[in-house]
Amino acid sequence: MLRFESWKIALVAALALLGVVWSLPNFLSGRAVDRLPGWLPNQQINLGLDLRGGSHLLAEVEVGLVVEKFLETVVDDVRRRLRPREGNRIDYVDLARDSGGVSFALSDPADRERVIPLLDELNAAGEFATSVSEDGRARLALNDDAAATRKRNAVTQTIEIVRRRLDELGTTEPTIQRSGEDRVLIQVPGFDDPQGIKDLLGQTASLDFRMVDERGSVQDALEGRSPPGSELLYEPDRGSGPIPILVRKRADVTGENLDLAQATVDQFGRPAVAIRFDTSGARKFGRLTAENVGRRFAIVLDGEVISAPEIQEAIPGGNGQITGNFTVETAEQLAILLRAGALPAPLTYLEERTVGPSLGADSIAAGKVAAAVGLAAVIVYMILSYGLFGVAATVALSVNMALIVAALSALQATLTLPGIAGIVLTIGMAVDANVLVFERIREETRNGRTPVSAVDIGFRQALRTIIDANVTTLIAAVILFQFGSGPVRGFAVTLAIGIVTSVFTAMMVTRLLIVLWLGRARPQALPV
Repeated sequence: MLRFESWKIALVAALALLGVVWSLPNFLSGRAVDRLPGWLPNQQINLGLDLRGGSHLLAEVEVGLVVEKFLETVVDDVRRRLRPREGNRIDYVDLARDSGGVSFALSDPADRERVIPLLDELNAAGEFATSVSEDGRARLALNDDAAATRKRNAVTQTIEIVRRRLDELGTTEPTIQRSGEDRVLIQVPGFDDPQGIKDLLGQTASLDFRMVDERGSVQDALEGRSPPGSELLYEPDRGSGPIPILVRKRADVTGENLDLAQATVDQFGRPAVAIRFDTSGARKFGRLTAENVGRRFAIVLDGEVISAPEIQEAIPGGNGQITGNFTVETAEQLAILLRAGALPAPLTYLEERTVGPSLGADSIAAGKVAAAVGLAAVIVYMILSYGLFGVAATVALSVNMALIVAALSALQATLTLPGIAGIVLTIGMAVDANVLVFERIREETRNGRTPVSAVDIGFRQALRTIIDANVTTLIAAVILFQFGSGPVRGFAVTLAIGIVTSVFTAMMVTRLLIVLWLGRARPQALPV
């Protein structure tokens, strides 16, 4: 245990030096960090909402609308299958979405045997309980498990989309997590405008490509008699008022297939948004344009027709461009929203508040005082109790603190108030291993061991106890991180990092310092 090869000494010294270098930016101002050379570490610890200030929102996802939207698509699928463009039609009436399913009545109950296979095809995923009565009444009832899965997936999708949109703001380490079955907790450090976040998230940016219904009558639709499967939408005001357009409800290609969206300019130098579809979307878009040459299709954004051009030729490759009355800013904003995707359901905000930076500054100041007091108390105790060995433990403790700060900076972890508590706790825990070693050395010295033998046995015999004690604490920290949330995770992160660095500094840094001293001083008795 007392033998240190040259490469081990170099490794320990290099790690200690790296810890100091990586932690230094945290003690510099932001302006000073910006002036650092590019080859030097320049990352600082991210401060959480409770330390930096920012916005806190609790939103409820209207998951019921997700099921309603899904059932609307089922209604459209039923209509297309019962009345195909080619082949035998099955006449029906009263096709509509009802409570928890879709139902319709066959005009001729004798068609019952023909409609059952079609319902089975629609229910290939097993999400419905299908039934057709003897009098021709058919129904697809959505299973409770299927409805619950769609609601759960809607919340998961909402969390991912909210995260993507907030990342576009350039904020660091926002916290977006599930709270209960249908709620999402949103915390954005350093962004003290909750309304701005709500405005960004409130824009759905739902992009669809739909065929224009050129057979139906726009006038009838204006009078409230839209053809089945179609709806009346409007192009924006071009000077003579909004232009009504009758479009199919069913989207042939959706924004879910977008692979890229970025602000650009069109051939006339006007702001536009360039889009590119993924493989699946490109195939759908190519088929849509190839099958409908000479017909119009509508580009629908958030329920408004951006444009409705005529398809001149097939457009393979999946590349396109959205033009309209954009400014540079609105084009960039639309590109951001399209890249993030559309929220599956609206959000209802149940709670919102702003945490002021002054409160965070007070918390940081209190944390610094607590850490300084704890560090000073531990240093005084170790030096008074173990003399020169206590000094070695103090040096190791300083290296330990540098390594913790460096690790938090390198990992870009978010430091919260409980995280500061974890650091303060680590200060006390960091010397536990040294105390175990020093007490064992004292015991061996009282038993008549020589200084070298006592130190060797002290480190060797205490190693197993140190590992056992710290592994169990590390397991607890991992469990806290896995099942905890927010501040609890912040505490777990600093605790876990502190455990690893504490064992390293106690068994390597402290031991190296004592071994070097033994080699130089060759004492007859140990000052411990």
